Amino acid sequence: MNFLFISPNFPEAYWHFCACLAGNGVTVLGVGDCPYDGLRPELRQALTEYYKVDTLEDYDQVFRAVAYFSFKYGKLDWIESNNEYWLEQDARLRTDFNVTTGLKAHEIEKYKSKSVMKSFYKTAGVPAARFHLVTDEAAARAFIGQVGYPVIVKPDSGVGAAATYKLKSDADTAAFFSEKPDVPYLMEEFVPGEVTTYDGVCNSKGEVLFAASHISPTSIMDMVNEHKPCSYYVNRSIPPEVEAAGRATLAAFGACRRFFHLEFFRLTADKAGLGKAGDIVALEVNMRPAGGFTPDMLNFSQSADVYQIWADMVAFDECRHAYDGPKSFCVYAGRRDECDYVLTLAELQKKYASNARLFTRMPDALSGAMGNQVGICCFDTKEEVDDYLRDAFAEK
Repeated sequence: MNFLFISPNFPEAYWHFCACLAGNGVTVLGVGDCPYDGLRPELRQALTEYYKVDTLEDYDQVFRAVAYFSFKYGKLDWIESNNEYWLEQDARLRTDFNVTTGLKAHEIEKYKSKSVMKSFYKTAGVPAARFHLVTDEAAARAFIGQVGYPVIVKPDSGVGAAATYKLKSDADTAAFFSEKPDVPYLMEEFVPGEVTTYDGVCNSKGEVLFAASHISPTSIMDMVNEHKPCSYYVNRSIPPEVEAAGRATLAAFGACRRFFHLEFFRLTADKAGLGKAGDIVALEVNMRPAGGFTPDMLNFSQSADVYQIWADMVAFDECRHAYDGPKSFCVYAGRRDECDYVLTLAELQKKYASNARLFTRMPDALSGAMGNQVGICCFDTKEEVDDYLRDAFAEK
């Protein structure tokens, strides 16, 4: 089997995907913009060959790299980056090279367009916020007249909470339209809730091989725009209502052969037209692993190896590695360099040494949302999670 991995060096932890594929006997080929000598040794060892391009943004360069590998190694069985940013390019390459193990160019819209997603949620039976495709200020104000303030505005196609804002007043609306970026925007009614997810891997039949759930009490929008502390945790188990919504959503989208990261709201207050406090409401679908160190957190929490489970799916279309060990809450604290904390990161790690799993720095490209200093720990109870976060974010 020939597997072409796009940008195997970023995020840095993605070398694990390549190593697990190679361990399964797969020929792993890489295309990226990092010099070969800049790849970590474990990645170089996993790759059969690497092709450097000046930039992955130049489709012609990437196309030539793929053509070279096709000529040298024969038909490519997979082309994948596991990265939201390259999702469309991955699909275009699969279309151009007739690779059938992933999304083609004509299928990508339902996974990129937040407005198109709404119809699939309806099929799944999962309620979703009312929305308006932004045209002009008058139409937007008419929509706001129906749903009331606040409203959320975000690019119809975008990654994470980039360029996403909460409008709380007519003045905010006027300011938004005075500086609106020249891209399609979506306006949604505000949903009072905390984000909860359904993360995992499914095979060619859409069967879930692994799943877990994490919870973000603070929205990523507020983390980005207001520099609020970044924290979230992987749950010990998946609540049944989240499992049901996740599986129904996967079926409605026809998801298969993917790592998935499905986001939902759990309502924190009753919301007319959506449900009662505690109900699950759709947010958005992502057909790739959750960002940052979340794959590692899934491993820590569930006694699993999601890199290996995904590689087993690719090579064998099944999970060949059990994950039946102990389960725990795994919590992420993303601290910001500009804050003066009571405990240094080293002191925090020392205090929670028996619980510590990963203390490091977040790459600058991801630090706007996720903080600069990373402290990941595992605990048996939610109370311990809360105590840890109080210590992690206490300022002088």
